[in-house]
Amino acid sequence: MKTFKMLSFDLVTKDGIQTFPLVDGIIINQENSHQSWILELFMDGQYRSTFQHLLEKAAVFNVRAVISFPDNEPAPFQVAVHTVQAIGEHISVLLKGKLKTKRSKYAEQLLAELLAEGVSLDNLLDRFSHDMKERPKLKND
Repeated sequence: MKTFKMLSFDLVTKDGIQTFPLVDGIIINQENSHQSWILELFMDGQYRSTFQHLLEKAAVFNVRAVISFPDNEPAPFQVAVHTVQAIGEHISVLLKGKLKTKRSKYAEQLLAELLAEGVSLDNLLDRFSHDMKERPKLKND
């Protein structure tokens, strides 16, 4: 098994990206034959109902997480909620799932979209730098 620090966590929905601020988080590659991963989110208790609802529905959903270094491209996972546990005013959420094999080349896709939008050469670098930090959902993502 390998363990990684999770720096950010986003829930991917048909309406866009919902970011959940983490107090702490880890990702474990179980390195087993099922290629399964465990994500543990430690966050404010206000998000309990969101994850409790996903647990009760037994929903499988897409998320993305930035691992180890802030400049890393978010890793896409398909997961289900395994447990939601209250810890004081916080919650621990365990997600189990798989790393999606199709890793997007975010920078290349972003640049292609900006060029397709007709962003002027004067503004291209500023928009590209801004969007690489903010990571908005791309049309083809």
